[in-house]
Amino acid sequence: MAFDYDMDFDNIDFREQPELYRVGRGEQGVLMVEPYKSEILPHWRFKTPDIAKESSDKIYQMFLDYQEADDFVGMDMARKFLQMGYTRSRRYANYKGGKKYDKDGNINERDIDEEKAESARIFEEKWIIVRENEDYLKRKKDHQKKYG
Repeated sequence: MAFDYDMDFDNIDFREQPELYRVGRGEQGVLMVEPYKSEILPHWRFKTPDIAKESSDKIYQMFLDYQEADDFVGMDMARKFLQMGYTRSRRYANYKGGKKYDKDGNINERDIDEEKAESARIFEEKWIIVRENEDYLKRKKDHQKKYG
């Protein structure tokens, strides 16, 4: 089932009502699902490889903590933040200022920033570990089967 952007996100605590959560595709809903957004977002940074390492390590540890707490929604949200760390770092690595398109809607020429590319690699490493985690995959399948 697709992520439902029409939900009343301001009034839903997904820890209390995990049955309302839909995995969606990729990073869908990453900045909408509480209380996870507020728990994870303060740790999400990628400006330099050192900052990306600290951030991805912290978010990965949060993934493990959610796993230990039997909190699939938290696990999936941590996965989304790791994925978003990769995709945003990659965007900034490829395009100065992260601007893929110019004011006329044309794609800007790539200008590779090696430091941001390293930040992307750091996040990608943790994202792969999480998305291939057998327990995560089982819980994801179970959640989707049970709730959509």
